[in-house]
Amino acid sequence: MRNDTILVLARPGEPQLAMLSQLPAEVKTIVGDAAESFGQEATHANVLFNWSGSLALFKKVFAICPNLLWVHSRSVGLERTLFPELIESAVPLTNGAGVFSGSLGEFTLGAILYFAKDFRRMARNQMAGVWEVFEVSWASGKTVGIIGYGDIGRAIAERVRALGMNVLAVKRHASCSQDVDPLVTETYAPERRVEMISRCDYVVVAAPLTSETRGMIGEAEFAVMKPTAVVINVGRGPVINEVAMIGALSNGRIRGAALDVFDHEPLPTGHPFYKLENVLLSPHCADHTPDWLDNAMQFFIEQYERFRKGEPLRNIVDKRLGY
Repeated sequence: MRNDTILVLARPGEPQLAMLSQLPAEVKTIVGDAAESFGQEATHANVLFNWSGSLALFKKVFAICPNLLWVHSRSVGLERTLFPELIESAVPLTNGAGVFSGSLGEFTLGAILYFAKDFRRMARNQMAGVWEVFEVSWASGKTVGIIGYGDIGRAIAERVRALGMNVLAVKRHASCSQDVDPLVTETYAPERRVEMISRCDYVVVAAPLTSETRGMIGEAEFAVMKPTAVVINVGRGPVINEVAMIGALSNGRIRGAALDVFDHEPLPTGHPFYKLENVLLSPHCADHTPDWLDNAMQFFIEQYERFRKGEPLRNIVDKRLGY
């Protein structure tokens, strides 16, 4: 019988920590929000779980745990998780990919309908007491291009295909004959993204933030977009060049944008996004369903069961690629 020690980086008292009681009785679980919280137990720990700790704390605790066999991050994005020592180590890292994908898929679908049916105009007229008849657009038959076709991208594709939309996708390794996704009409390599974007009515960014993806949607990409195109970002803010996007939105170069992520969060007071009529702004909470944290903790508990039994872990991160 193995006697694992799990260090959990979190503020003691967070509600979901009570779910750790589901772990086997012989597992020692220690929760803390400072490296000093773990004392000598850090030398015995073989699992490190970053639930809500900062990057600085994560790095500090990792350095005092010489016997780690597995590290898990609640977050899907890893720009605030990876650091050189972890990347260089042989310790496997997993993340919460897949836990939040469904709600981000629903947000994307909602954003598409928001612009297709011009819900902002409806709400504005209602509040002004104005009866104004106007035409709305079809979503069915339009083309959605997904930048970063991973788990979130697939969740988006499932939902928009059900609406009768056509799906194109950009992924690091374009589909080959033995790897065909029935949800996607055509897959493009990243260097062909401009070609794909020029065909799209909705451009959805679902890519992680890495050195390769930072700023990958910039002036060249906005220049080829249809004037009726809508950009939707559920990935990471800096994947889109914010200055270029503000210019495209302000000048009417594209129809609009629905944004859940930004370069700086919280979005600073007075930022142009707050006043642009063609922007739908979500304060990075598109996946904050009532059970999102419970689901994230349950995923870790299920992952631990795989670890305990020696079964393959899900969501093993390629630490050098950053996803």
